[in-house]
Amino acid sequence: MGVQLHGSEPLAPPADNQGIERVLQQAWSSRGWLARLLWPVSQVYGLLVSGRQRLYQWGVFKSARVGVPVLVVGNVVTGGAGKTPLVMALVKHFQQRGLKVGVVSRGYGRTGQACVEVRASTPVAVSGDEPALIRLTTDAPIFVAKNRLDAAKALLVTYPETQLLVCDDGLQHYALARDVAVVVFDDRGAGNGWLLPAGPLREPWPERLRRGVDLVLHTGQSPAFGGFRSSRQLADYAVDASGNRFWLDNLKSQKLAALAAVAHPEAFFSMLMARGLVLGQTISLPDHYDFSAYKPDVAKDCTVLCTEKDAVKLFGLPAMASVRLLAVPLQFSPEPAFLDAVDALLKPLLSQLPSRHGH
Repeated sequence: MGVQLHGSEPLAPPADNQGIERVLQQAWSSRGWLARLLWPVSQVYGLLVSGRQRLYQWGVFKSARVGVPVLVVGNVVTGGAGKTPLVMALVKHFQQRGLKVGVVSRGYGRTGQACVEVRASTPVAVSGDEPALIRLTTDAPIFVAKNRLDAAKALLVTYPETQLLVCDDGLQHYALARDVAVVVFDDRGAGNGWLLPAGPLREPWPERLRRGVDLVLHTGQSPAFGGFRSSRQLADYAVDASGNRFWLDNLKSQKLAALAAVAHPEAFFSMLMARGLVLGQTISLPDHYDFSAYKPDVAKDCTVLCTEKDAVKLFGLPAMASVRLLAVPLQFSPEPAFLDAVDALLKPLLSQLPSRHGH
């Protein structure tokens, strides 16, 4: 079901691919009959992945450097694992250190493939929801392009003072050479350990750990193997389209619904309920959902809570004008030891910047 209600009919029909995704997620947690049935296909996929990697290793395909250090944040498991919250946390960390940092991304789910700078005025349909959120929360320069190398070059031409680039979800994109690679896992870990479509892996793990991975960060509560940890919790407040804050404790007596179009919407709902909020309705939609034709079906006296990622699309949407919509920020913090490790890896690279930029 795309929408779960308590004591009512569904608000919207489920997306066809949601049921398929649920079946696959269940299959990927073990090596049951469906995973085994798909295993031969995963072997073909594995040959394609390793073949592409070898073409870069042999120099048939080229990886290009852009003159500043590049830190890639990615995952080897399909679906959301917490990459974007980590990107935002890293950018803020670097900014606090006084570094001029830029971000490049593909902009998954956006219309078109052109290289675009994400500005405050850029439509989310053009930028993608995650780049729009990164721009909103960090104010860092960010460019999106299908080819991350094109985005990096364009950013450095526009902002030549940039000292460091963070690449959001670029682990499998080798055209842009990276200096530091961070792999993110959530509570799924590596699943059943098999490649797509028999398992959740984009590439073999832990083999990938021995080839070009510098740090592993877990964004869930129960890491399946070694690596650094992080904490994530909802803020004590929600915000409206104008930035006004409303304390969650003051919402407990109100009629509430929750909406999420993210990789794991149930996690958002659970975090809200853990804060003592009673959700009369929960609306679950596919990740990167296109809200352009969305028509809410909630009571007029109901406050709808959503994620920040959804809010960049929903705030200002005419269809939502009659709905009291509030976004609840996620507070994500990597453990201090992880940030220390990142800084240690970047220190020798950043020390070379004066000579590169002629300072």
